[in-house]
Amino acid sequence: MNINLPNFNVKNLIKEAGHSLSRAVQLTEEKLGTTERTEYDQEFQTLAEHADATKLWTEKIVKNTESVLVPNAQNRVEDFIFEKIDKSKPQRLSNLEHLALDMIEAGGDFGQDVPYGQALIKVGQAEQKLGHCERDFIGSTSICFTQPLRIFLEGDMKIITKERGLLESKR
Repeated sequence: MNINLPNFNVKNLIKEAGHSLSRAVQLTEEKLGTTERTEYDQEFQTLAEHADATKLWTEKIVKNTESVLVPNAQNRVEDFIFEKIDKSKPQRLSNLEHLALDMIEAGGDFGQDVPYGQALIKVGQAEQKLGHCERDFIGSTSICFTQPLRIFLEGDMKIITKERGLLESKR
């Protein structure tokens, strides 16, 4: 029986094992404090600190912006889930739009010929316009502000974190 094994170089295997063993010894000695740790270049340390601060502040800004735009935490979670399963978010009325509908309905019940009814209808229509403006503002803020920040966090920052972890393991 003739079995073809791939080219297997024992010397490379021993060399890699020795290298891994020496890295493990160095890491152990660094943790125990018996040896000095190899320090990063000052410029690299500055860049790493800047990257950490950028990530931290960007995450905070995205989270706080979303909580201002959609104050109901349940709605934010629901929107997040719909976003992850690539389904469209449900169209829900804002607080201003609910108030507007109630005012218009109340104005209709009081009657359009009564001054109080007329005032409720006019204010309700104004509230409705404000609600539509609010909806447009939330949508444009999401598209033009929070989405690019999320893309940055999920793209570039993940790459930076991964490369930094790789560098840390090689050190």
